[in-house]
Amino acid sequence: MYRVSDTVRSTHSLDGAILLDIRQGQMFNVNFVGSRIFELLKNRSTESEITAQISCEFGVDRELAESDVRQFLQALKKCQLVEEWEAGVAA
Repeated sequence: MYRVSDTVRSTHSLDGAILLDIRQGQMFNVNFVGSRIFELLKNRSTESEITAQISCEFGVDRELAESDVRQFLQALKKCQLVEEWEAGVAA
């Protein structure tokens, strides 16, 4: 599972979101789908739950949603905006 880093702040609009990592002093711009994925992550949804929600909300095939969500999560991890964690473990 992933969780949003404590150093990340976000603001969302109809166009997407701006993610600010206050530790790195960097801003990231994501589109509307990325914004939705990020919101679901903030609510501690699992990758599987996010995939199902994106597939349903945006009317895309589950396999495509799964691939896109996985790639987006890996990009967030690479930029240190999210970190891996285990459910039930204090973070």
